[in-house]
Amino acid sequence: MAHAYTPGLKASSSQLIQRTRRLPIPGDVLVEKGDVIQPDQTVARTELPGDPLSLNIANRMGVEPEDINSVLKVQEGDEVEEGDVLAFSSSFFGLIKREERSPVSGTIEMISTVSGQMVMREPPIPLELHGYIKGIVIEVMPEEGIVVQTRGAFIQGIFGIGGERRGEIKVMVDDSGEILDASEIDSDCEGKVLVVGSLATSDILHRADEVGAKGVVAAGIIDEDLVDYLGHDIGVAITGQEEIPLTLIVTEGFGPMRIADKTFSLLQNVDGQDASLNGATQIRAGVMRPEIICPEEGFEESLASETAAGDDASEADDGAGLDVGTPIRIIREPYFGYLAEVTELPPELQVIESEARVRVLRARLQDGTEVTVPRANVEIIED
Repeated sequence: MAHAYTPGLKASSSQLIQRTRRLPIPGDVLVEKGDVIQPDQTVARTELPGDPLSLNIANRMGVEPEDINSVLKVQEGDEVEEGDVLAFSSSFFGLIKREERSPVSGTIEMISTVSGQMVMREPPIPLELHGYIKGIVIEVMPEEGIVVQTRGAFIQGIFGIGGERRGEIKVMVDDSGEILDASEIDSDCEGKVLVVGSLATSDILHRADEVGAKGVVAAGIIDEDLVDYLGHDIGVAITGQEEIPLTLIVTEGFGPMRIADKTFSLLQNVDGQDASLNGATQIRAGVMRPEIICPEEGFEESLASETAAGDDASEADDGAGLDVGTPIRIIREPYFGYLAEVTELPPELQVIESEARVRVLRARLQDGTEVTVPRANVEIIED
């Protein structure tokens, strides 16, 4: 029997989840192995170097580079405040005076008598790393970060925008194919992650933004609505750094469609529970999917028993095989985002539109249409 090994989007009601929380540069780790941490808890801290600023002191003071020490009022390593005098000179019995004041606060990093330049470094920028999910610290990397582990519901989307946030899941529709009326989003939605059904319209995104929602989850979105909300076009190669007050997670694709039944049922099951979510998406090397994580109540005890039993912490099987009846999502045009079920796996290579010879599959879309697509163009919808 022919098999393919295509990782897919996960939707699991109970999965062991690990996340590495790492500082960009060395710093201080504030928690210990075995600690139970909260999503908003600071687990590590460091300081990013401030921006450098170069000043041509010799030119500004009208002296030769080798003579700048005669006019300087500071030296390397000194800390200065904005407006402090860096250099001063007077001539003609004090009638002509020149001075150079610091344009910023910072530290004198370098003075060159060859170029006459002074390099200042602005104050360091404090950076705090939060836990992101509620879980147990299972590893501490000195001066770098931690690995945190939890057990709970786990849902991946196909596309998202916005960074890490936390909020209570609030399912706003009874049917996954329903399009929510934006007027139903009110003050009760503040701080919530709203499951809005078939489509995240521009009106829904703006209204959720206005009331202070933390996130929006929908089956699809129309490109024009996304541009209208963001105020600019966006590439889908990598997202997650947008400066927006909420996180959007699209579970199926672009255009109006239904949230996959398993995914919607799982969202209904975690309605009212706290969730951590991240819209970061990367579709090139190092694929990254937007995600929703809802830790289970009492996960500490279940993790302790699993550890004692020697359970595999990764609990990942990205080698799930395709077979007849496997639920899939198509991830390339012309059927991008469509849900289907595999009906046939022809073993022989077939020529496709690009004239390449590849393995294909036959699948039945939700409207009953039978299509043939390359196996590389689908993802398994995993339990």
